[in-house]
Amino acid sequence: MTVPSLTIRPELLHDVVSTIVRAAGSDAREAGLVADHLVAANLAGHDSHGVGMVPSYLDSLAVGELRPGVGATVVRDAGAVLTIDGGRGYGQVVAHEAMELAIGRVRELGVCVTAVRGAHHVGRIGHWAEQCARAGLVSIHLVSVVGEAYVAPFGGSDARFGTNPVCVCVPRPGQDPVLLDMATSTVALGKTRVAHNSGLGLEPGRVLDADGRPTTDPGVMWTEPRGALTAFGLHKGSGLAVMAELLAGAVSGGLTTHAASTTHEAAIVDNMLSIVMSPDAFEGSTMAEQTDLFLESVAASRPETDGRPVLLPGQPEAAAREARRDGVPVDVTTWAQIVDGARSVGVPAEVIAGWPAA
Repeated sequence: MTVPSLTIRPELLHDVVSTIVRAAGSDAREAGLVADHLVAANLAGHDSHGVGMVPSYLDSLAVGELRPGVGATVVRDAGAVLTIDGGRGYGQVVAHEAMELAIGRVRELGVCVTAVRGAHHVGRIGHWAEQCARAGLVSIHLVSVVGEAYVAPFGGSDARFGTNPVCVCVPRPGQDPVLLDMATSTVALGKTRVAHNSGLGLEPGRVLDADGRPTTDPGVMWTEPRGALTAFGLHKGSGLAVMAELLAGAVSGGLTTHAASTTHEAAIVDNMLSIVMSPDAFEGSTMAEQTDLFLESVAASRPETDGRPVLLPGQPEAAAREARRDGVPVDVTTWAQIVDGARSVGVPAEVIAGWPAA
């Protein structure tokens, strides 16, 4: 049965999230960065990484796996390479500060490789690529999710690694950037949460049950014994997930996912390797022209039989922002979880009374 949704103004969602995060121990800046990120994810159409993450964050806080007030700490500065410890701080703060450092170093050197290790959930990776793109910079990001595994390797039937996203972004002056941001699983874990809370099934081939059998039930990822997500593109996605784990986890000096690195079930620990580049550092005087010509050619491909035009990376997010600028849909199950979380950290009843009722 499909669960109904509320439509909530983005400004109110931002206020709700920042109020909860402040009540849970953060200062105004930290709460604002977390709210900025989560609401922006909803606006971009990625509800899996939006305000529905708040209950999970509160669970992490409750067991000490998320530490308010902790930012990015540079543990090694090798010029064009920065190694940053996240200290289990809010990923929205740690990654924001890491990208600020990278952008500053690129201004000086033309390129910067930044390794963030041990941050709490860094959220939607495209957010950090967009931060670089606003500075006119190209960026590539690989992420590993440490601890509890969610994705089965190609040929396997149980989970061995995380959803390990990969993101690539190319800026376009005066236009939205070209932004590829994807999990290396066929579906992000958070999307199974959204489907489960909304009473919806998944497309075939996305998940396996606890016995390794294909299923369309998203609940297998949220009830014990848990199932596993599948990797996208068969061996290709599985291989890319492995390389993201090694580059973001092992090369950075962080942890990879194995029996000895298993974290508390409430923890969401991320590593992120980012390569940030200035187009001006290359002999790329025709970059804008060549980018436009290529993208125009791709978009001009004859549509398939359903008549829908070819979409370029980043265009679905732009369309979602336009459609959701006046209101974001939040299913009532997720909203009730958020409100319960607010009560658990002491948000006053009179404040909650001013929020929509589920």
